[in-house]
Amino acid sequence: MKKRFSIRKLLVIGFLTLPAFAACYPILFLLAGSLMGRDELKANLSPVLSGGTGFIRWSLLPAYPTLREWVRLLLDTPEAFVMFWNSVKMTLAILAGQLLVGVPAAWGFAKYRFPGKKIFFTVYIILMMMPFQVLMLSEYLVLDGMRLLDHPLSVILPAVFSTFPVFIMYRFFCGVPDAIIESAKIDGAGHLKVFLHVGLPIGSAGVISALVLGFLEYWNLIEQPLAFLKDKSLWPMSLFLPNIDLSRAGLAFAASVSMLIPAFFVFLGGQDYLEQGIMAGAVKE
Repeated sequence: MKKRFSIRKLLVIGFLTLPAFAACYPILFLLAGSLMGRDELKANLSPVLSGGTGFIRWSLLPAYPTLREWVRLLLDTPEAFVMFWNSVKMTLAILAGQLLVGVPAAWGFAKYRFPGKKIFFTVYIILMMMPFQVLMLSEYLVLDGMRLLDHPLSVILPAVFSTFPVFIMYRFFCGVPDAIIESAKIDGAGHLKVFLHVGLPIGSAGVISALVLGFLEYWNLIEQPLAFLKDKSLWPMSLFLPNIDLSRAGLAFAASVSMLIPAFFVFLGGQDYLEQGIMAGAVKE
C-alpha cells in the first residue's frame, strides 16, 4: 500500500514539475542571457538575430558569467532610467486613480439601489470585455479633443476609469453582510462611516487583489503608449526595446529582467489576497 502510494505521489510530482518548469523556463532564459558575454550571445543567437541559418543553442548556465550588461544598463544607459521612472509614475498614478474612482463605484453597485443599476452594471461588463483595440479610435478622438495626446494623462486617464477593478471589488463588497451595515447605521454611522469602517475593512482583500492585478497589467503597457505618446522621452520601460539587434541583445535581456523584478515582488506580496479572491469567486452563497 505504501509502495503504491509512493509511486502515485511521484507521478503526481512529476506531472506538476514539468508544467512548472515550462512556466519558469522563460524567466530562467532571460536571467541566463543577462549574464552572458557578447561572444557567447553572438554564438547562441546569430541564426535568429542576424538572419543566418541553423538553430539557436542555449544553456541555462552561462559558460563565462559576467555582469557587463547589467553595468551597461545601470551606468551607461540613462534613457533606461527615464523610462523606468515613467513606468513607475504611470502605474502609481493609475492605481491611485482607480482607488479614488473604482472603490466607491464598486461599493455603490454592491450595496445601493438606484434606477438603472442593472443597466449600468451590464454596460460595465460589456466595456470590460472589449479589448483596447476596439476602443482605441474613440479614445484617441476624445483625447485629441481634450488636447491630451502626447501627454502622460492620455495613458493614465483611460486606465483610471477602467471597469475591470470595479468588477473585481464588486464581488467582494457583495459579500459584506447587510446585518453588519444595518447595525452600524443603528449605532449612528452615516454612509461614509459605513463605507470606511465596515465596507473597506471587510472588502480589503478585493481592493488589494484589484491593485495587484492592475499593477501587473499597467506595468507592462505597450499599445496605449504607442498609440497616444509620440515623444519617446515619455515612453515607459516596456517600450525600451522596440528593436533588438545583436549588439544590444545582452542589454535587452538585462532590461527585461529588471522589468520583472518589481512585478515579482508585487505578486509575491499580494499572492495571498489573490488566492482569497479566487476562493471568494468560487464560493456561492
